Amino acid sequence: MMNVLFITLDQFRGDSLSCAGHPIVQTPHLDALASQGVRLGAHYSQAAPCSPGRASLYTGMYQMNHRVVANGTPLDDRFDNIARIAGRAGYEPVLFGYTDQAIDPRLVADRDDPRLQSYEGVLAGFDCKLNLIAGHEPWIAWLRDNGYDVSDDDIAVLLSESERPAEFSASTFLTNHLLEWLDQQDGPWFAHASYLRPHSPYAAAGEFATMYAPEDVPMPVSAAPDRHPFHDVLLTLASTAAPSDEAGIRHMRAQYYGMISEVDAQLGRVWQALKQRGMWENTLIIVTADHGEQLGDHGLKEKVGYWESSYHIVGIVRDPLSPEGHGTVVSEFTENIDIVPTVCDAIGVEIPLQCDGLPLTPFLKAEKPRWWRDAASWEFDWRGSLIPMGEFVWPWDRRLEKSNLVVRRSQDVAYVQFGDGSWLCFDLATDPTWRTAMQNNSVVLLNAQAMLQWRMQHADRTMTGVLVDGGLTGRLPPGVL
Repeated sequence: MMNVLFITLDQFRGDSLSCAGHPIVQTPHLDALASQGVRLGAHYSQAAPCSPGRASLYTGMYQMNHRVVANGTPLDDRFDNIARIAGRAGYEPVLFGYTDQAIDPRLVADRDDPRLQSYEGVLAGFDCKLNLIAGHEPWIAWLRDNGYDVSDDDIAVLLSESERPAEFSASTFLTNHLLEWLDQQDGPWFAHASYLRPHSPYAAAGEFATMYAPEDVPMPVSAAPDRHPFHDVLLTLASTAAPSDEAGIRHMRAQYYGMISEVDAQLGRVWQALKQRGMWENTLIIVTADHGEQLGDHGLKEKVGYWESSYHIVGIVRDPLSPEGHGTVVSEFTENIDIVPTVCDAIGVEIPLQCDGLPLTPFLKAEKPRWWRDAASWEFDWRGSLIPMGEFVWPWDRRLEKSNLVVRRSQDVAYVQFGDGSWLCFDLATDPTWRTAMQNNSVVLLNAQAMLQWRMQHADRTMTGVLVDGGLTGRLPPGVL
């Protein structure tokens, strides 16, 4: 059995790697991993914000099937996940950080159970070795033990990271615990290291806060003058509207790049530790993100809407048993739902029927499968901001079901379908910034049809491959004798 190190970097855009051509950002350790593994050049998350994106990542399912539509939507316990899969393979999967998955309330007997107070639950199947949910309490306690007078407000403490040396950052704290745990391992292991950074608040740690001069950072894509009403609403919200002044924009982007370089430095410590411990050539390493970051593009910040900035993410896989693929870059569309099937292939577990994703195994072996997808798809649902209003009468009031969108992004076209029936279609061949409408109606129709076909192909398949007719035939789901 090989070791598995599964790393997530929260809110990490796919165009923020120096090996991906970013003009100023420095990511030497991620670049080194890519040179000794496979970089997914067109890799996408399937949902935002955190809980929906991670639900897709951990289950291998599109949002339309797992139905985690908001931070706080419970993950149905009937679904398999990456931790349970690892457990069936003989590992004892451990977690450092967080997974942001709310417990299925049907598993809780008491309505006052503390697990129902926050969506920041631990994914079923993981043994959490370092719990960085509920206000980063262990990190804050560690800072106080080291003489820092910090508040109980973790957002304020994160915002003040630039006031302390980087060796006291949240990312350093997680890495320290991971490395201490690695020292205790003498057999195959499975670890998930879930780093918060480069997540907001936009404040890099220590010297990384001044690593990039604001005047040197590239400016974002501006908002188009002709916009969908949904875009206009986002521009009015303090939580999603980017700073309106150039200085604010430049500061935000410089701090974001600093956070990337700081977490890259932490990963450098991990790579070195694996090599020193003789684990490098026996460890499958996967690095990805739960979603991207607007970072001022289209006048927005955080992870919202339909734009590529919120979904194009980092993706690097190093399989030590497939050296033929090392140093290659995959230009085909890959998705986070492909991670679970890839791990299943690597550790010898059957890919669950629920998985919408495909194993990346051929690409790791420098092969291109003929049956690969020709577009990436993702979804965004904003009913989470409407449910607390309590003004929707069930079961006939379906307004919540209209508060969502889905995107199909091919090489030259991005088609966006809204739940209320409106739509957008962007001509990426003419303008890759998602601001130029497609004028060819036949192309629009073809993409709308392709999206419909995509949804039909990925409907729930738990029993669809089984026939009961003179006995059981087909691909049987788990639990069938």
